[in-house]
Amino acid sequence: MAKDKKPRRPRAETPKGFRDYFGIDVTERKAMLDRIAEVYHRYGYDPLETSAVETVEALGKFLPDVDRPNEGVFAWQEEDSDWVALRYDLTAPLARVAAQFRNDLPNPYRRYAMGPVWRNEKPGPGRFRQFYQCDADTVGAATVAADAEVCAMLSDALETVGIPRGDYVVRVNNRKVLNGVMEVAGVLDPADPSKFEAERGIVLRAIDKLDRLGEAGVRALLGEGRKDDSGDFTDGAKLSEAQAEVVMGFMAARRETGAETCARLRELVAGSAMGAEGVDELETIATLLDAQGYGPDRIILDPSVVRGLGYYTGPVFEAELTFEILDEKGRPRQFGSVAGGGRYDDLVKRFTGQDVPATGVSIGVDRLLAALRAKGRAGAGMDGPVIVTVMDRDRMAEYQTMVGELRSAGIRAEVYLGNPKNFGNQLKYADKRQSPVAIIQGSDEAARGVVQIKDLVLGAKIAESASLEEWKSQPAQFEAARADLVAEVRRLLAQGEG
Repeated sequence: MAKDKKPRRPRAETPKGFRDYFGIDVTERKAMLDRIAEVYHRYGYDPLETSAVETVEALGKFLPDVDRPNEGVFAWQEEDSDWVALRYDLTAPLARVAAQFRNDLPNPYRRYAMGPVWRNEKPGPGRFRQFYQCDADTVGAATVAADAEVCAMLSDALETVGIPRGDYVVRVNNRKVLNGVMEVAGVLDPADPSKFEAERGIVLRAIDKLDRLGEAGVRALLGEGRKDDSGDFTDGAKLSEAQAEVVMGFMAARRETGAETCARLRELVAGSAMGAEGVDELETIATLLDAQGYGPDRIILDPSVVRGLGYYTGPVFEAELTFEILDEKGRPRQFGSVAGGGRYDDLVKRFTGQDVPATGVSIGVDRLLAALRAKGRAGAGMDGPVIVTVMDRDRMAEYQTMVGELRSAGIRAEVYLGNPKNFGNQLKYADKRQSPVAIIQGSDEAARGVVQIKDLVLGAKIAESASLEEWKSQPAQFEAARADLVAEVRRLLAQGEG
């Protein structure tokens, strides 16, 4: 008789494109987000938490480079036949909230949101299907003063978390100016926006690749097309040389000052009412930022900023970190973008049928945290708890009293809860927990009213270079009165921080 097959054990592995976050990652991310939240709060923004799941209809068709709403998202159909999906960003849920609660919310409504988003895209190096975003938006303000405020707030947030001035720049452009350029170049008909849509898409993607492909690569994409190093051919927008020259002139329009940049842009969009309106808005933003002290050392006008999402309707902005890091091959390169956003006046209108202006910014949390680590502002390690070791099983209540006193004093502490039989394993545990201090009290110490306090940080340093005699003398361990436990531990921890 054949034996019954044992049930197959599940594989202990993370699904493809996902990852786990452990202690230091979670702690550092929370600390960074708390500092950003303080800036947003100071600007008058309120926190908002929305559901992780939205209807596909509410999410809309605004995924990057995706035409169908249930492509690129994790979606499923409910029993009542509604399709729902995990949110792919924090902006689409805000549009739904602004429409659903429009009679209850203040107008304008300022909110910030932080949390995970999900995208059903092909994962790759540094590209995950779940990641954190940190957004701040103003809904209901038509004035570009709201856009200027978001740019100033983004600048403050970067400096608050530890990116110094000079290591970043917030770059600002306007989609209306870009549309004006498209109109002048003959690939946008204001009377029929659907006309030349394919060509405009190619042009937008080409502009967005200027840093990577250079001027020659972008020109090729504006024309017949481009073959990359692997031999793959990307079809171009088929613009004439004169049309391509207008677009290339737009990308090179940045000048020394914002005023000079706007003057050059005005020349390029001559004849386009939409383009002229966009230049006016850029001038206003520059004036408002300058009045608040946000000069070109922090925020600049830069026509090369495009932003990929299709819902932007006016000003767009991007925060770029300008310091160099080494890539996986050891080559120096700039860190790049960590945040972006812009105005999206048509997003809430999908729900209400009425014009509802909105603008906002999204920070890539993981990228910004990686930048702080690259600057040495994070990733230095996290001290674990003080460990109260267990020498006598029947004295567990006294050990719990010790740990309770430490916690009441605001000190992170725990009692060893594993098998106490092998004391060496307790110290190995403390080492794995990166504990700074261990507390030791056997029956002899208890009878004398003392404890042994082991400075694990100093002990590790001594172990690296000390002689056998120095190691045996145990200078990292000392005896203290039981009544002085909290004071002595606090002293050691203060020394470590110093």
